[in-house]
Amino acid sequence: MRQAGTYSAILWGGLSGRRGGPHCLPLARIKKIMKKSGDDVKMISREAPIVFSKACELFIEELTQRSWMVTMQGKRRTLLKEDVASAVIATDIFDFLVNLVANNSCNSMDNPDQEINIRSKLI
Repeated sequence: MRQAGTYSAILWGGLSGRRGGPHCLPLARIKKIMKKSGDDVKMISREAPIVFSKACELFIEELTQRSWMVTMQGKRRTLLKEDVASAVIATDIFDFLVNLVANNSCNSMDNPDQEINIRSKLI
């Protein structure tokens, strides 16, 4: 019989003390957000919040990795919100967030040529 590996505690919530699966994000909160997304959403299948949880985890991981690359290019070891904004601007798949980071980046997007410069440096 095979014994549980070293990572089984991580996968099944052993480090945080939570039980209920390999999910980092709270499924009840995801389900609540899904229900508030539209008036016609009454019932949600059991599997849907799990899929959304995994999708959110992958999104956060990808954004964090790209932001960390910006931090390393700046020869720093502290990730700043400007690094996240630069990663969003430089990555086409995050175009849906450009307006959000442009509004929050304290006049950093006043010059439209700056976006082109940031994209060219990161690509």
